[in-house]
Amino acid sequence: MAEPVPPPDRTCGDRPLGDGPLGDGPSGDGPSGDRVSGGRAGGGGAAGGRAGGWRTELGRLAEVAGLVGLVVTQPLLDVLGRSPDFFLFHRADRGEIILLVALVALVPTAAVALPAALSRLAGRTARAATHTLLVGLLLAALAVQVGRHGTPLRGVPLLLLAAVAGTAGAAAHRRWRAPGRMLRLAAAGPLLFVGLFVFASPTSTVVLPRGEGGAAGVAGPGNHPPVVVLVLDELPLVSLLGADGRIDAARFPHFAELADGSTWYRNATGVSGWTPYALPAMLTGRYPQRAVAPHYSQYPDNLFTALGGLYDVRAEESITRLCPPSRCEQPISPEQGMGVLIRQAGGLLRQVTAPVDSRVDPEDSYREQTRAEAGIDAAEPVPADPKFRWDSLDDNQPARFTSFLAGLRPAPRPTLHFLHLLMPHSPWAYLPSGARYDAPPDLPNDGDGWAELARRRHLAQLGYTDRLIGETLRTLRSTGLYDQALLVVTADHGVSFTPGAQGRGMGAIRTAPDEVAWVPTFVKTPGQRAGRIDDRNWQHVDLLPTIADEAAIRLPWPVDGRSARQTPRAEAGKVFYDRPGQPTPVGGGVPAPLAPPAPHPLVGAAVGDRPTGGTARVADLAAFDAVDPDTGRLPAAVWGDVPDDVPDGTPLAIAVNGRIGAVVPVVPRDAGGRRFAALLADDRLFHAGANRLTIYRVAPDNTLRTLTLT
Repeated sequence: MAEPVPPPDRTCGDRPLGDGPLGDGPSGDGPSGDRVSGGRAGGGGAAGGRAGGWRTELGRLAEVAGLVGLVVTQPLLDVLGRSPDFFLFHRADRGEIILLVALVALVPTAAVALPAALSRLAGRTARAATHTLLVGLLLAALAVQVGRHGTPLRGVPLLLLAAVAGTAGAAAHRRWRAPGRMLRLAAAGPLLFVGLFVFASPTSTVVLPRGEGGAAGVAGPGNHPPVVVLVLDELPLVSLLGADGRIDAARFPHFAELADGSTWYRNATGVSGWTPYALPAMLTGRYPQRAVAPHYSQYPDNLFTALGGLYDVRAEESITRLCPPSRCEQPISPEQGMGVLIRQAGGLLRQVTAPVDSRVDPEDSYREQTRAEAGIDAAEPVPADPKFRWDSLDDNQPARFTSFLAGLRPAPRPTLHFLHLLMPHSPWAYLPSGARYDAPPDLPNDGDGWAELARRRHLAQLGYTDRLIGETLRTLRSTGLYDQALLVVTADHGVSFTPGAQGRGMGAIRTAPDEVAWVPTFVKTPGQRAGRIDDRNWQHVDLLPTIADEAAIRLPWPVDGRSARQTPRAEAGKVFYDRPGQPTPVGGGVPAPLAPPAPHPLVGAAVGDRPTGGTARVADLAAFDAVDPDTGRLPAAVWGDVPDDVPDGTPLAIAVNGRIGAVVPVVPRDAGGRRFAALLADDRLFHAGANRLTIYRVAPDNTLRTLTLT
């Protein structure tokens, strides 16, 4: 789970192109609000007045269109234009993309301008006043975007500054003629923004694909084994490591099992923190050079075209479309359709126009559709793992993973089985058992307390991802493919949970490269039995040439990578691309393990009655009244507020049914009004029916006082 086209901080879409007021009043509209004078020579009396009235309304419409274009159309199309992965993930076709662009360009203007035009029914004075008010509001909205990029102000102070700017702009618009003229010229802006989106943005490739191309690899001497490639997303190697630098078998037994039967390239790094750059590099063997869509028309030479002449291809991509339609189809699709596109675009618009900092990243909303949501029958046996205590949890398995497993069968022709799975990528919603939980999508990921909570949620979802690795190995063994196949399991990039440098952007790369660049990489060759560790300088451009060598395929294009069958690189340095064509040197070798989150000594303790003292407000407290584990969902995330007299840093113990499941600090109130949040990752705390949630304030000597919940 992650930062793609758009650029690394994913806030480029907030960049307004400028501002400018509209015209009314002495600039041509008198107090009556009409830019005409029926007594002027040649005015034509009433007919001239009607003509002047229409000209005035058209002028006002142009002014509104210019401002709405700057406030809505430009920032939203900028983000979407730099995020072709948004449309690839939702499998949007050309018609749906163009329709969405048309809606973005026209509907906001119509929604603002038409109701304002109806105010003319109340008279010319009311119409003029309404237009002036509308100008002020739109200028204030524009000032929020300008202020967020040009000043350190955020939140209420920025809103106050924007209100002043909007008021001043509305007054200038009413007093002088020039502001209105400028904004009428700006009415051409939406058309320009649409043109840039369709013809010049990275997304233009998705709207106007330019053919498939792609060269097929040449079969060489030797066997062509089945190839199974599973690419996980947003998984730092350090998240898997125990204190001894090996895979933590207690927490992640199936990753440890994988390592015990494959070659673990422990010094492997991805080449970018953004999937639309990282994955093409992995599958073409070339470093990122251009900010283009992760689309077969831009990367015609890739794993799928190289093997496609000899191999059947079963590819499950997520936010790329590198396999051309002539080679493969996508069996399972995520949520798609205009309704989904409009809803997600609306969420992006709220982010780019908000008066607070926001990492505008469409990828943050991507999640795997579950098997139950996709309507896929549970055809597989219920796992025997005792932590999988409820039959319906198997329905939570990602739908595309189910399809991937179903295809892992022997075939008469060599077959490439490929899955890019958005796990353990955010949004985090899984406990290690596979049970799902709900949490606010706007919980901070950085800052006191919040970064640690984000890491705990990531590790919980990684625990479930480990279960999926186990299912993959079980399926390969049961079908007889395990010994025959070339098996690759890796991740495209990591993510930093270091406070102050959370994420995958340049700050995270400079501060915590071990978390962002180094990723787990396991390659099991056909017939391999024993695991081994190879600490060569592996970079993810090495993936394709390694697969090609093991599959006895000669690549018909030059690559930057080096096959694992070749002599290792002599140089120790790494390169990382936050932006295509701009390599950043990354130093270091195999990362040292990070200390896992230390459990508080109270976690797991049974508690009885304690003295009361204070209150706490908990969101969705009613969810504990009727828990049904057979739905596969649990109220495992707890968040809320405490009074201001509770100091920051005060520990709170969260207990369910008399047993403490988490201890978290009180933190400064976030934008959502929350001062604490916790994850209850142990689903054994819950039972069917009514569950008792209790929150305690923890004293320095670990004594507890019960808080009254509201």
